[in-house]
Amino acid sequence: MLKRIAILDDYQGLALELADWRVLGDAVSVQTFTQPACSEAALVERLRDFDVIVAMRERTRFPRDVLKALPRLKMIASTGMRNAAIDSVACKDLGITLCGARGARSGLAGTAETAWAHVLALRKHLKASHAALQVGRWQPRLAQPLMGQSLGLIGLGQIGQHMARIGLAFGMDVMAWSPNLTPDKAQPFGVRAVSKKMLLESADVLSLHLVLAPTTIDILSAVDLAAMKPSAILINTSRAELVNEQALIEALQRGVISGAGLDVFWQEPLPTAHPLLSLDNVVLTPHLGYATDENMAAFYSHVVRNIQTWMAGGTPPALVA
Repeated sequence: MLKRIAILDDYQGLALELADWRVLGDAVSVQTFTQPACSEAALVERLRDFDVIVAMRERTRFPRDVLKALPRLKMIASTGMRNAAIDSVACKDLGITLCGARGARSGLAGTAETAWAHVLALRKHLKASHAALQVGRWQPRLAQPLMGQSLGLIGLGQIGQHMARIGLAFGMDVMAWSPNLTPDKAQPFGVRAVSKKMLLESADVLSLHLVLAPTTIDILSAVDLAAMKPSAILINTSRAELVNEQALIEALQRGVISGAGLDVFWQEPLPTAHPLLSLDNVVLTPHLGYATDENMAAFYSHVVRNIQTWMAGGTPPALVA
């Protein structure tokens, strides 16, 4: 019987070019979708005839109700080794194989690089300067240096460590906080472990690098944002839900903080009427941190390998809980 594979959220239409899907053989039919489904009902209608779904990170949610409405579904091959958007318990209950695929070694660095692109765009006022030049104005605002400023990291995992190395190279004072961070863990990276209160009050640049979990949702609230310097900027290339959405919008509108650089959003793609799009103190990018050609090629190549393993009766690597 022909196995049908759906590749979701292939925004650039490159999935079939970035990996060799032909190795799966003639018994497989692959179809890509470049636009997200507008509702759960539309998602079910789109996918009801597919045996395998390739999910791009956490772009599409698969709660139990959706999974139960897809009786033909036998496998979800996610890119990345974590995907909180998929109900893993429901997959197990329904007999759906759920697996993850690693990206390129440069994937984590790509997210840190995107974070620094936001930092530099905000501190050097690139948006305002570009717009000014387009209408014949010269030097609308003075740029701000990074040397001597404080970089605050919420989370000091692999991406946080990469952020720290670059911050130190800029001559910044780098400090970090997370619920389980100790001075002994931070010291080898040239980072000071501080309290959350001190981090919020001291950081000129605050960057988020935590895994999304029930304990980290809204880890930055309205009270936390109010504790930051009015001149500080917030960078989030991790997960939108780490910050309370309405609190951040209001803080930016009222000048509680100077600005924000965001690569992740509470709804993706970002709705065209979202209030963030009307603000001039933000830099917004469409979740580009991991979306490099090298990383995406690695994701899809490993997905193909996982599907091959599954079709041969093997067990592909499971997602990390």
